[in-house]
Amino acid sequence: MSEVTLEPCGPERAETIQNLFQFYVHDFTDFWETRRTELQEDGRFGLYPPLPRYWTDPSCSAFLIRADGNLAGFVLLDRDGHSGRPCDFNVGEFFVARHYRREGVGRAAALQTIRPRKGVWEIAVARRNSGAQAFWRAVAAEVAVGPVEEVDQDDARWNGLVLRLTAGG
Repeated sequence: MSEVTLEPCGPERAETIQNLFQFYVHDFTDFWETRRTELQEDGRFGLYPPLPRYWTDPSCSAFLIRADGNLAGFVLLDRDGHSGRPCDFNVGEFFVARHYRREGVGRAAALQTIRPRKGVWEIAVARRNSGAQAFWRAVAAEVAVGPVEEVDQDDARWNGLVLRLTAGG
């Protein structure tokens, strides 16, 4: 297995995250029930959510995922849970490049993201993304202190699985 590390990143790495986000949005189009973004005239997807907040809002964090030193993805954390209830941490976005999937890179990155941060977590997974649902259920079971709450949500806020858990830190 690759050695996986998380690299905190500030605004100087914004372009890297924005570039990776294109792959993330492309992958996600398989799971959205409706079109959430269109290709722009420059051939790129319009970006959502507003990425600059991950460097300007102190409640947000951005990390690059590296596998054996190579760029492998990103993690964006915020406090904007999907359930409407307060949380200390929300996995806003999580992306692992396809050629690093099913090699333990995502699991290692998720564990490194959650384990050191004590508090209530939310992780939302699109209804049609069954692979990610299985992945996050396994990660949640591994890091949770106490039960993992599963919410099958279908409202204006989110359509899919929302996992709520407490991590020990």
